[in-house]
Amino acid sequence: MIARLSGTLDDFGPDWAVIDVGGVGYLVHCSAKTLDALGARGDRVTVHTELQVSENDMRLVGFASGEERAWFRLLTAVQGVGSKMALAVLSALSTDELSRACAAGDAAMVARAQGVGPKLAGRIVNELKDKAGGVPGGPGAAMAAVPAGSASADAVSALQNLGFKPNVATMAVSRAIEELGEGAVLNDLVRVALKRAAG
Repeated sequence: MIARLSGTLDDFGPDWAVIDVGGVGYLVHCSAKTLDALGARGDRVTVHTELQVSENDMRLVGFASGEERAWFRLLTAVQGVGSKMALAVLSALSTDELSRACAAGDAAMVARAQGVGPKLAGRIVNELKDKAGGVPGGPGAAMAAVPAGSASADAVSALQNLGFKPNVATMAVSRAIEELGEGAVLNDLVRVALKRAAG
């Protein structure tokens, strides 16, 4: 419904900000990292937003980047993780750290977030480890920036079509590029990446 707000930072607190957009003040709940990125009162700001609606509450959640919003959506899809818990995780860890923790199965790193116990941290890591590669800022984020139609992007797609998960395909193609060099042709990339993914 509301995907982005651009306006003036009117006020903020420990986990919220008020953004004035054309004379209307929007209360936006944010992670500590997003609040740090917003700056000082009176600054011109832009936040990516997600509208959370429940039976007895409606809240706008704001993010400094689209990557952070993508991780918020993944986190809140995990059973037992609501918007407050997801923001606590995103306050404790950057999207890169969260991505690495999920890819490596490092529940202890996720458990650094306030209110996240070892059991819930384990569930977050287990449920999101296969999705980490598909999020911008996830493992192989450099690959996510590869232009569509390039040999490396086509190689990732080819491996995914063969049944490999996005993060596995991305990492395998990254290794193939390291081995063959940037100018490698698609057939060679797929051949070497398949060995890396299967090995």
